[in-house]
Amino acid sequence: MIVKSINVKNVRSHDDFNGVFSDGTTVITGKNGSGKTTLLESLYVGLRGKSFKGTDKEMLRHNKSWYRIDLGLDDEERTVKYQPGDQYKSKIFELDEKKFARLPKTSKYPVVLFEPDDLRLLHGSPSRRRRFFDLLVTQTNPEYQTIVNRYEKILKQRNALLKEKGTDTNRLFAWNVSLAKYGSQIISARKDIVDKINQSIETVYNKIAKTKDSVKLNYPYPTSGNVEQRLLAELEANIQKDLIIGSTSVGPHRHDIEVYFNNKLAETSASRGETRTIVLALKFIEVAMIEIAINQKPIVLLDDVFSELDEARQTQLVSNFHKNQIVMTSVAVPNKLKGAKIIKL
Repeated sequence: MIVKSINVKNVRSHDDFNGVFSDGTTVITGKNGSGKTTLLESLYVGLRGKSFKGTDKEMLRHNKSWYRIDLGLDDEERTVKYQPGDQYKSKIFELDEKKFARLPKTSKYPVVLFEPDDLRLLHGSPSRRRRFFDLLVTQTNPEYQTIVNRYEKILKQRNALLKEKGTDTNRLFAWNVSLAKYGSQIISARKDIVDKINQSIETVYNKIAKTKDSVKLNYPYPTSGNVEQRLLAELEANIQKDLIIGSTSVGPHRHDIEVYFNNKLAETSASRGETRTIVLALKFIEVAMIEIAINQKPIVLLDDVFSELDEARQTQLVSNFHKNQIVMTSVAVPNKLKGAKIIKL
């Protein structure tokens, strides 16, 4: 599938914007604050069903009562309408004139987003790494998001109960059982994706860097034996602590994914250039894994990433994604992309 065109009305700084994309690479260029990232965000909403940046309310242009995104794809037309307060649904997806309250799973097109914050993945918080790998799992296994949503809903309910005065610990057992059930599925999925990445990350890294370094990921939670029973036991053992702090202290929402470089934690041992090469390798693997899992080439969205990479890594980025449709933003058009389709804001 190829995205041919976009029309955006009342989204953030855009009043009414029309753009046509290349089948290959399109560069959206303009000054900072001109709305370049908003166009990537609108594409993402149309293809994945929600923003990578904010809520629908935040996307709505100031003093406007609705927004609309129209995408022209090579095989269909799709529209996203948002009008808070609408009696039916505030957000509607229209696919070839069929209406849905949510974008159907079968209509979610794979998208790989690469933004400057991704380059700080290794030095960022554990929550950032969890989001990165959970999103990858979701795009290779659409059912995973349902599991995560159920876990987060139960976690919210358990935490609310923990904050109540005089909570009877017996009331927590049912929530512990449910958390252990869905939490063990999240743990298993993360462990599986880490194992798959480990099959190629060292090779991909060394191909980019032209070195012979060791790179490995680790999900430091034991997955041998019955994970569900282990997690349930941990939840039960930490009830008193959880009652004191008013939140759930154990579970996959607290876990981290470690990256090792030459047998040491990359966040403390890898240089800035080595760190960026690891992230680049992860992005290359992400695109390849999605394509293998669902037999579709993801569209690649690059949000002002070129300015963060040196020339050698820019070249690697362009060459690796040359078979994918790319839509990228940049203040100026990079020299190596002079032949790309240009949209000036």
